[in-house]
Amino acid sequence: MYVLIVGCGRVGSNVARSMLADGHTVSCLDQDPESHARLEVGLDTSWEEAGGHFTVGTALETQALEEAGIAQADAFVAATNGDNTNIVISQIAQRRYKVDTVIARILDPLRAEWYREQGLRTICPTRVAIEMLEDKLRDAAATGGGE
Repeated sequence: MYVLIVGCGRVGSNVARSMLADGHTVSCLDQDPESHARLEVGLDTSWEEAGGHFTVGTALETQALEEAGIAQADAFVAATNGDNTNIVISQIAQRRYKVDTVIARILDPLRAEWYREQGLRTICPTRVAIEMLEDKLRDAAATGGGE
């Protein structure tokens, strides 16, 4: 599977290394050339020698997306630090390039839910954190940990 990941911060770089280790073809796009270093953490070789591809560019520019390989992508992950960027580029991947699997990280729970209802696969780390905190508080209340 050809995976294109946009945003090589902590999340994107870890997903990229994991997918590469699973034997997938992985291409990453980030506007910061320094983010390339995150891809090589834990590798015995360079990202490119391991089979990965890295493109420096702005995700909102179709030229950068095309250089990163969006036309052949089977899966697309939008993992930048901006909800608006992730939403827009995910819609571009889904509608213009017809990528089969498109997943957008959206931090705002209300927006993530709304876009999910519109047919976009979303991951909301904020929602996950809220649920985990609520579960821990309920556990503490049930065992008398908060009294």
